[in-house]
Amino acid sequence: MCLLGVIAEGDFYKDIDITWGEHNVKIIGSNFLVLSLDQSSGSGFRSKAEYLHGRIDMQLKLVSGNSAGTVTAYYLSSEGPNHDEIDFEFLGNISGEPYIVHTNIYTQGVGNREQQFYLWFDPTKNFHTYTIVWNPHRIIFLVDNIPIRVFNNYEARGIPFASSQPMRLYSSLWCADQWATRGGLVKTNWSFAPFKAYYRNFDAKACVWSKGSSSCATNSTAMAHNAWKTQELDAHDRRNLRWVQKYFMIYNYCKDYKRFPQGRPRECRLSSFS
Repeated sequence: MCLLGVIAEGDFYKDIDITWGEHNVKIIGSNFLVLSLDQSSGSGFRSKAEYLHGRIDMQLKLVSGNSAGTVTAYYLSSEGPNHDEIDFEFLGNISGEPYIVHTNIYTQGVGNREQQFYLWFDPTKNFHTYTIVWNPHRIIFLVDNIPIRVFNNYEARGIPFASSQPMRLYSSLWCADQWATRGGLVKTNWSFAPFKAYYRNFDAKACVWSKGSSSCATNSTAMAHNAWKTQELDAHDRRNLRWVQKYFMIYNYCKDYKRFPQGRPRECRLSSFS
């Protein structure tokens, strides 16, 4: 069935596999999951299903207090050296400092498309919804349904796009203090461990990839009712995106002229939303 509600009930027991740090993963009542990080191990999970396009929503509450050196990763990825990947990474910080939301997009194993943001709220106090929309036309990153980034499909102009490799959802909580907080200057303070990130309401409205074919290919009627298939930004979304990028964006590879002295990547010159 294409209208996946693969996880309409948010049943982590049925819909995810624990990939590492099993002793640091706790599922409570099927719809609530906790990842922990201590000096022995981090932890992580992935979706049982592979998807070829869809909308993935998850509510997260991030590690609170002094979270320096920790990274909570939430992303879609295919397998293999030439993989595609769509990343949310939440970079911890010392108490009182803001989280950094790090986004990146890999196509055919090549990333280098980073954008970073602060948030307009404290992501450790309450749950907020983080969404990846991935359709044949574009990738949209949303926070509480507010778009923060759009990456358009310009394959027709020779720019790679994540078009054909099915991806699973992954998430993990791990120590990356060699780079995560102020470029690695601030190390993890293990006296604050265990660090915990909280998850609920995983909802995948997506085309499931199985045995070489997509569920949507055999259910075109249901597919027609999936708004994410053609989701784009309306006027209200564009205003919100401009607001986020004006006041909360702290790094944009498209404006890093020192990094690209021969000229910005081509997609940056084609899209006003890069």
